[in-house]
Amino acid sequence: MARVCSIRGSRVRSGGKINRSGLAKKKGGIGRHVTKVVKRKVAPNLQSKRIWVPELGRYVRLTLSAKAIKTINKNGAHATLKEAGLI
Repeated sequence: MARVCSIRGSRVRSGGKINRSGLAKKKGGIGRHVTKVVKRKVAPNLQSKRIWVPELGRYVRLTLSAKAIKTINKNGAHATLKEAGLI
């Protein structure tokens, strides 16, 4: 299963984690220094959901991000799915 939201298209992104060492100057040190930059993945909060759509009279199974679930709660299932082009 691809890690992509059906509504928003949110997917796994890549980013970087910066490792630092040293004590800050305002704490009496000589300053912080970057020692390493490591690649990491930032994944969306995906959930598999079965949503009831009253206009269709049936359930629709989707992979949604948490933000997409909030959008469906706010705007309604039918309107959101129609705007996304899923029905």
